[in-house]
Amino acid sequence: MDTFRQDLFRGKVLFCTGGRSGICYEITQTMMGLGADAAIVGRDAKGLEESANKLSKATGRKCLATPADVRDAKAVQGAVKATIEKFGRIDFVVCGAAGNFLVPISGMSENAFKTVVEIDLLGTYHTVKATLPHLRESKGAYLHIGVTLHYRGTPWQAHVSAAKAGVHALSRVIAVEEGPRGVRSNVIAPGLIGDTGGWDRLSVKDYDPSKGVPLGRIGTKMDIAQAAVFIFSPAAEYITGTEIPVDGGDHHLYRSPLPYPKSVLEPESMKSLVKAKM
Repeated sequence: MDTFRQDLFRGKVLFCTGGRSGICYEITQTMMGLGADAAIVGRDAKGLEESANKLSKATGRKCLATPADVRDAKAVQGAVKATIEKFGRIDFVVCGAAGNFLVPISGMSENAFKTVVEIDLLGTYHTVKATLPHLRESKGAYLHIGVTLHYRGTPWQAHVSAAKAGVHALSRVIAVEEGPRGVRSNVIAPGLIGDTGGWDRLSVKDYDPSKGVPLGRIGTKMDIAQAAVFIFSPAAEYITGTEIPVDGGDHHLYRSPLPYPKSVLEPESMKSLVKAKM
């Protein structure tokens, strides 16, 4: 990555939930490639350890696997404690643990809705509460992985729209409450990212989303990682309480990939279009 100075984050420590795979893995690897050490958080202890080893090998930096379910406040506190014991500080926090799937409200159980809200919103709150004393000390920064879905009513995405809208709101409050202490908080809202597991869960058969994107392509994990590096860098030291869509301009022209209103009037007829099992 030639855009940024190679030692940009040397001496800094990143704490990243959802860092085992996908967008947050890419952010972690990119930050470590620029000198940071990191702790990654997730429920799959074995997979987390494998990812931490890969990250260390790829970057030459230290990466600590700290297994925890972000829905469990004490587990997150334990992950933070392990990070401080290992590295002595936390400078940057990525709140990226998330869950999503395509389903209309009429077909979604209360437990499914609750689970997404607990992972995305409550998990973010637990992460912020556990790391805040350390970010106050380092005058660090939070980055929350949001969405653009709640900018409008997006069919089949009520659960994540509600949860992530809460995350966006929480980030703004953090920016106002903690700004006087030197702590920043921002949101990156990715569009559809093609090289992640979410692509299969959220894409629709025979639909080319790039045709509706002003920049003419779907996003990559590196698009998000580069935006994250900017937000954490000194170049963004006067940016807080904001959200940055990283979607090629898609949110300005977005239309649901599922036919409307048929997708809400006859949801069962959509099963053949949705790639992931409903």
